[in-house]
Amino acid sequence: MTETAPIEPAASNEISSIFDVRSIADIYSEVRDLYLSDHRPWIVGYSGGKDSTTVVQIIWNALKGLSPEQRTKPVHVISSDTLVETPVIIDTINGNLALINKAAQEQGLPIQAVKLYPQIKNSFWVLLIGKGYPTPSKSFRWCTDRLKIKTSDTFILDKVSEHGEVILVLGVRKSESSARAQLMNSYKIEGSLLSRHSKFAQSFVYTPIEDFSKDDVWTYLLQNPSPWGGSNRDLLALYKSADSGECPVVVDEYSPPCGNSRFGCWVCTVVTKDKAIMGLIDNGEEWLEPLLKYRDMLAETQNKEKKPIYRDYKRMNGKIKYKRDGSGELIRGPYKFEYSKQFLRELLETQREVQKIGPDPNLQLILPEELHEIRRIWRQEKGDWEDSVPKIYREVMGTDLDWIQDDRGMFSGEEGNLLEVTCQKHDIPVQLVAKLLDIERQVQGMKRRAAVYSRIEDVLGEEWRTEEEITKE
Repeated sequence: MTETAPIEPAASNEISSIFDVRSIADIYSEVRDLYLSDHRPWIVGYSGGKDSTTVVQIIWNALKGLSPEQRTKPVHVISSDTLVETPVIIDTINGNLALINKAAQEQGLPIQAVKLYPQIKNSFWVLLIGKGYPTPSKSFRWCTDRLKIKTSDTFILDKVSEHGEVILVLGVRKSESSARAQLMNSYKIEGSLLSRHSKFAQSFVYTPIEDFSKDDVWTYLLQNPSPWGGSNRDLLALYKSADSGECPVVVDEYSPPCGNSRFGCWVCTVVTKDKAIMGLIDNGEEWLEPLLKYRDMLAETQNKEKKPIYRDYKRMNGKIKYKRDGSGELIRGPYKFEYSKQFLRELLETQREVQKIGPDPNLQLILPEELHEIRRIWRQEKGDWEDSVPKIYREVMGTDLDWIQDDRGMFSGEEGNLLEVTCQKHDIPVQLVAKLLDIERQVQGMKRRAAVYSRIEDVLGEEWRTEEEITKE
C-alpha cells in the first residue's frame, strides 16, 4: 500500500475506524509537521507489543518522507527491561531493537533504540528476596515504581537536562478504557497535539494513535510491513487469545498492571492468573511451566490466612503496626528470612530446570549482580553469619561465582551458633545482639564513630517482644 492510499476500514462492533475519516497519508503528515515544528527531541516508548510497534512504525514511515537535511532531531526509542520479563518476549524485543538500530543507520534515520534497566538495588529479586518485600499486590504495587517509572524517569530527566524540553511519544489509545480516555483528555493542551506530562513540566506527550481502535492497529500493521525488517505476522501470533494485550512503557502511576499481557513480567502477582505464560504454554512453549509454577508459589503467599506463616510480625523498620479498623490485627512486615532463603533456592532450581529443558542453556532468571547484592543485604542487614547465598548457589547450581571476600572479619556460622546458645541462656533476642555486633564490626577502623550511637539507638528502639507477647497484651 502506498502512502497516499487510505487504509481500508476495519470491521469493528465497538467504534468506527479512524481510517473512515483519516488517511494514513494525513497521519504521516501530522507526524512530520510536529517533528519539524521545534527542536525538542522525541522519546518513544516501545514495549514490543502491537500499540507501541504501530507508533514506532508510523514515525519511521513519516520521517522517511522527509529529506536527509530535515531529519536533524533525535528520536530515542526506549524499552524498559525489568529483568523479570517473560523470556520469549524479551528475546523478541531484543531482536527488534537490534534491527531498529541497524535499519535506521542504513536508511539514514535519526532513530536510536535504547534498552533501560532498573538499578540493581531496585531490581525485583533484590527487593523481594534480599529485602523481603512481599510479592506485589493491588494494594502494594511497588514493582511499577521501582522497575519501570524510575527507570524511564531517569532517562527522561537526562534528556531534559541536555535539551531543556522533550516530547514523549506513547502508544496509548482512548478506546482501551473510559478511565484512560478521561485521563488523556484531562492533560490535553487546548489547540495542540500535545498533552502535559503528569509529573515533569519540561516534558510533553504526543499520542498519535489515541483515536485508533484495536482493529485499526492490526489493520495498519498487517497492511504495512515492518520497515526495520521485523515480522508483524509473528507479532500477531502472540495475540491469539482475545483478552491478551501489551504492557506499555510506564511513565506514571496510572498505568494498569501487565499480568494479563503477553508483554508483562512473568512474576506478576497483581492479577489473579498469569494469562501471559499460560497462553504461551498452550501455544507450545511448555518449557515455561517451571516459571508459572514458581509464580503461583509466590502468589500463594498473598493468601490472608497464610501471611502469618510467611511474613514477619514487625515492619522493616523493626516497629509494629496495627490495622486502623480497630480489630487489633497486626499489619505484616517483610518475608521471614527463612522463606527468603527458600525463595532463592527455588528460583535457582527453576533457573537450572529451564536451562535444561528450554531453548537457551545459559538463560538467567537472576543475574550474578543481583546475587551479590542479596548476599550483601543478608550479611549486613539480616544477620546472615552463615553466608547463605554462596552456599545455596553452590548446592543448586554446582558451581561458584566470584564472591567478594570481606576483609573486615565477618562472623561465621559457628559463631552464630555460639551466640544463639548464649542468648537463649540469658533470654535475650538473638537478632538484637547480632545487629549490635554487626554495627560494631561495620564501624571498625573509622576515625569518627559518632554515627554508631544513632544506629545503636535505632536497633534498641525496635520491637523485641515476641509476637505471642504482643498478642497477649
